[in-house]
Amino acid sequence: MVQIIENPERHCASASAHWRRILTTPARSSTDTYPFFIGVSYMSKPKVLVLNGPNLNLLGKREPRIYGSQTLQDVERRCADAAHALGLALEFRQSNAEHQLIDWLHEARERVAGVVINPAAYTHTSVAIADALAALGKPIIEVHISNIHRREAFRHHSFVSAVADGVICGCGTEGYVLALQRIATLIREEGAR
Repeated sequence: MVQIIENPERHCASASAHWRRILTTPARSSTDTYPFFIGVSYMSKPKVLVLNGPNLNLLGKREPRIYGSQTLQDVERRCADAAHALGLALEFRQSNAEHQLIDWLHEARERVAGVVINPAAYTHTSVAIADALAALGKPIIEVHISNIHRREAFRHHSFVSAVADGVICGCGTEGYVLALQRIATLIREEGAR
């Protein structure tokens, strides 16, 4: 039997609002005479990894006509606010190096509930990133600031889309917030199974 206390701050003064207290008592077997207490654990917010690929460190400076004037730090703040409102923990990273993005995905396998990724130029070239995403077994949302389908023909193909649960493009930096909203839903649905 598992009892989830939805308002832990009412039951346990030391618990903050984002922790849930789980009390676990195993099912009684025919030899058990008394139920017994196994322990108390605390579940934190589900963590979402937001990965940003090459040249996104130049947001706000590089081609603002296409990508807008917000910096990557602005996007990170916006994502942090959205994640907090959605009950998610956020890890936000950027690298210009393909191998670094892959390493972060490998490291995240056991500690995140989902991934939002803007692979940038690697969208069209990296089978390795697509393979690393496929190996996650977690919800994945691909996001692009610009509408990649209204740009040069080579940008229309995405290796990542084939392994993503959803793709959001052409919504500017608001696409990151939309991606977090969708991934929160996917995480909740996965947890309900």
